[in-house]
Amino acid sequence: MGISDNAKGLILAVASSLFIGTSFILKKKGLKRAAASGTRAGVGGYTYLLEPLWWAGMVTMIVGEVANFVAYVYAPAVLVTPLGALSIIVSALLAHLLLKERLQKMGFIGCVSCIVGSVVIVIHAPQEHTPNSVEEIWTLATQPAFLIYVVAALSIVFALICHFEHRYGQTNILIYLGICSLMGSLTVVSIKAIGIAIKLTLEGINQIAYPQTWLFLTVAAICVVTQLNYLNKALDTFNAAIVSPIYYVMFTTLTIVASIIMFKDWSGQNASSIASEICGFITVLSGTIILHATREQEQAASPGIITWYTGESMKNIDDAHFITFHNSDYFE
Repeated sequence: MGISDNAKGLILAVASSLFIGTSFILKKKGLKRAAASGTRAGVGGYTYLLEPLWWAGMVTMIVGEVANFVAYVYAPAVLVTPLGALSIIVSALLAHLLLKERLQKMGFIGCVSCIVGSVVIVIHAPQEHTPNSVEEIWTLATQPAFLIYVVAALSIVFALICHFEHRYGQTNILIYLGICSLMGSLTVVSIKAIGIAIKLTLEGINQIAYPQTWLFLTVAAICVVTQLNYLNKALDTFNAAIVSPIYYVMFTTLTIVASIIMFKDWSGQNASSIASEICGFITVLSGTIILHATREQEQAASPGIITWYTGESMKNIDDAHFITFHNSDYFE
């Protein structure tokens, strides 16, 4: 008995999350090395392009994205997308082990919450109707409801880039990740169309000649480049253990919203299933808030350190009775 399409999509989605979760850490380490010898990516630098470790992370991410791309061909977005929660666990644990970004016990609870919420979403996810041609997808993409979503998403992205990025990009993680997530929701729609086109073409029904196929390909390319650029900025500016879960929640939520609007996923579901999916989202959001709060508490509790040189050795503040200043206002 052969493996079902949904099973193939499930396996590919899990593998994708493992690769993507690892790529966050490799790219973060590469960005740190690049920042030590040049301008940080968070302030417009591109020295990370000369860092081999960053490219290793990039290759790993590409492998993960390819697996994710193929997963969308075999399974609906509402099944594939929530499984990205696994990348949260991978990146958070590797950040804890390799980057020394401590993940406290409540952080682990947050990770578990994200996984539980994702499982609930997957269990109650609707069976998506897979279009039979690119033309059918184009009809869905040009319906008024989805066009309103596209215009709203692009307007928000434009506002974030032109007005908010230079003012709050270095202090508010939602600026960079908001751009990534909004563009990502449009990427998934395009990826789904491209995947169907490739699958139908391989089955003997040529979709390459349709202009819609190339339009979806162009949109996907633009969205992916934009995502990678702002994801690099987010990773270079903020803690990797925080970037991954927040990006996952925002990307997953917006992607499923886009899918619901475009493919009308909830049209054949009862109130119980819809309520269960909403509860799953709330559980995932709760896990992310726990992770974020845990990291903020840790940073707030970090003690000040003063070192000095005596001619014999370097000493820590604990070795003598010194006053430690935590607030720069004392010096004003």
